[in-house]
Amino acid sequence: MTYGNKLRAAIAEPGTTPLIGVYDMYSASIAAEHYDGMFVSGFGFAASYYGLPDIGFIAWPDMVAFVQRLRGAFPGHHLLVDIDDGYVDPEVACHVVEGLERIGASGVILEDQKRPRRCGHADGKQVLPLTEYLEKLELVLATRRDLVVVARTDATDEADILHRAEQLAATDADVVLVDGVRSVEWIRRIRKVVGDKPLLFNQIGGGKSPRLSLGELADLGVDVAIYSTPCLFAAHHAMDAALSELKGSDGRLPAPGAGGDVGVGESTRLLARNIARHRPVRERVRV
Repeated sequence: MTYGNKLRAAIAEPGTTPLIGVYDMYSASIAAEHYDGMFVSGFGFAASYYGLPDIGFIAWPDMVAFVQRLRGAFPGHHLLVDIDDGYVDPEVACHVVEGLERIGASGVILEDQKRPRRCGHADGKQVLPLTEYLEKLELVLATRRDLVVVARTDATDEADILHRAEQLAATDADVVLVDGVRSVEWIRRIRKVVGDKPLLFNQIGGGKSPRLSLGELADLGVDVAIYSTPCLFAAHHAMDAALSELKGSDGRLPAPGAGGDVGVGESTRLLARNIARHRPVRERVRV
């Protein structure tokens, strides 16, 4: 079974499938210990790779190279990749989708924003004319083989949200995402207009959407939940606290294991598991 079809099968199962946002190989190594699905977040990648906000700075070769490293280390995990607006040009979007599928991505999210783009939970978003986005989406759908394609709208006008969600659901996209949903009532309204099409919900710390459990999302008919930034924001807090403590102790490191501090042994064991995960796959290929 292909990576795309494995993710498609997981989405079709009862309940809400969680995909955890990762921003580098280390965060992915930790996430892999807890979940079998990852979301390659544009927000996290822009922050970690460039040190810049999620407003359109990502170059597609950098994203493709990161996903290739992820797939090499995590051969059994779902990898849903944020490709923003397809890097503006429809031909580029199709080229990126071909490359990502070839290296083992499970799926992509393609949004309808126009430049300058914004994080889905930020103010000031602008969307392409629907016909222009649908043309780009249809080209991507015609290009993919088994890759899961999530059609995303960033519309903010209430009538336009429902209209676009309905139109996206009518395409051959596998899943629909309306980003920045502000209430449970709006999840219900969107769920109604997309019909039987799987629905994705994006949760981000400090974002515009309500904080909901997987059980609550399942009750609302949400099929997939992406958590864009839990690793990134947790790392931000932990690193700031650790360096403040180091500075306050005149540079004396805490003892490993004290207060949950990680030492070189635990870190090395975590990373060594990325080698072990790949060995069974190699053995099966030789057979």
